[in-house]
Amino acid sequence: MGDASLFSDTFTVTDVNSAKYDRVARLTGHNEVADTTLTLDVNTELFPCSVNDKLQILLASTLSIDGSKDDGKGWRDIGMGESSMADGYDCVCHGKIYRFEEGDDENIKVFVSFGGLLLYIEGPYKNLTPLRIDYVYLCMKK
Repeated sequence: MGDASLFSDTFTVTDVNSAKYDRVARLTGHNEVADTTLTLDVNTELFPCSVNDKLQILLASTLSIDGSKDDGKGWRDIGMGESSMADGYDCVCHGKIYRFEEGDDENIKVFVSFGGLLLYIEGPYKNLTPLRIDYVYLCMKK
């Protein structure tokens, strides 16, 4: 058991591009304190966003509050009365980290796919190093 949180930060949405698909928009966000950028595809019917919205993002290895492994149990399979990290968020996705790119400077790029909806984060190596795992949960709220 341990801390399931791999990355947590708040981003300000700087651009919403919904030109390519009907119900999906590509959000671009920035966090000036950590100098981290985020590009994320979201279903706008389920999670509408606009420019200048503040998004709280959590990437975690499990949704168990105590940090225990999922053991093949999905976040929807949690029983009544059991709480999870998903309880405090409006949108939860499960995806695969499929690529890392290390730059010449101290930044790293992380690419994640949530069933076709993509996430790209670029930021300091020390903040994004914990994401060197295969699967991750994305939890978001405004």
